[in-house]
Amino acid sequence: MTDDAAREGAPDDPLDDFLRALRLTPGALADEFAGPSQWMPNARVFGGQVLAQSLVAASATVPAEKVVHSMHAYFLRAGKIELPIEFHVDRSHDGRSFASRRTEALQGGVPIMTTMSSFQTIDEGLSHADAMPDDLPNPEALPTMADALAGIDHPAAQFWAHGRPFDIRHVPSPLFLRVEGEHMAHQALWMKTVGRLPDDPAIHRAALAYASDLGILEPILRRHGVALSRPGMKIASLDHAMWWHREGRADEWLLYAMESPTAQGGRGLSTGRFFDRSGQLLASVAQEGMVRLPQV
Repeated sequence: MTDDAAREGAPDDPLDDFLRALRLTPGALADEFAGPSQWMPNARVFGGQVLAQSLVAASATVPAEKVVHSMHAYFLRAGKIELPIEFHVDRSHDGRSFASRRTEALQGGVPIMTTMSSFQTIDEGLSHADAMPDDLPNPEALPTMADALAGIDHPAAQFWAHGRPFDIRHVPSPLFLRVEGEHMAHQALWMKTVGRLPDDPAIHRAALAYASDLGILEPILRRHGVALSRPGMKIASLDHAMWWHREGRADEWLLYAMESPTAQGGRGLSTGRFFDRSGQLLASVAQEGMVRLPQV
């Protein structure tokens, strides 16, 4: 793909493009929906987009008083950005307090992702949570992605710097071109959307699902000193789990603290936790991914 072709279709307004992707269209049959694919420089659909859209589709079939508390997903095939995505929702269970939905995302009749989501009516109960790490710099003290990628005139770099709906700042530093400092199996991202979102809590839950796929496999690479630009490397999400604990806003600074407990057999596991600026634990994430390096 040429640089000009890679740039064609990049969004002028990343946040508007993100919200457009969440506006699903009802299909001809009940519990079927369709949504657009966002542009990406590698021409493959971003997995976090499909996670968020699958959640929106499932939520549309659940009473408003039931709120998502968990989602489990399998990434089956790479999606193509030039094709829309169809979402078929199966009403697996409807109980008094809980409801479960299975959602299949398809392109051209072929599934690219399948998810199971569980919803619960808001209830009272025991409450505790881990504390947010307190030894990290504030987001305002960190370079933006545009700062980190300044001077690199490549469509992918320009997209990561200016074309995404989230402002992301790495702790300790990005690993697009190199891995600086200690090779450790953990890192953190400060992130928020690049503009204000509507006040609807469902949009913020979907935005958190979208954001949960940003950088989650990077601790695996950081541990081994492998940059994302390593020639011949193949990396892809395999499965993903997410639990929502508390409500929060995705357009205010969130800390995504991540670590990788293991990597083996061409796969690696990473876990992550989202905290808001006040220290509340909002959500937890786990993802296993394929990580293959070229044989030397």
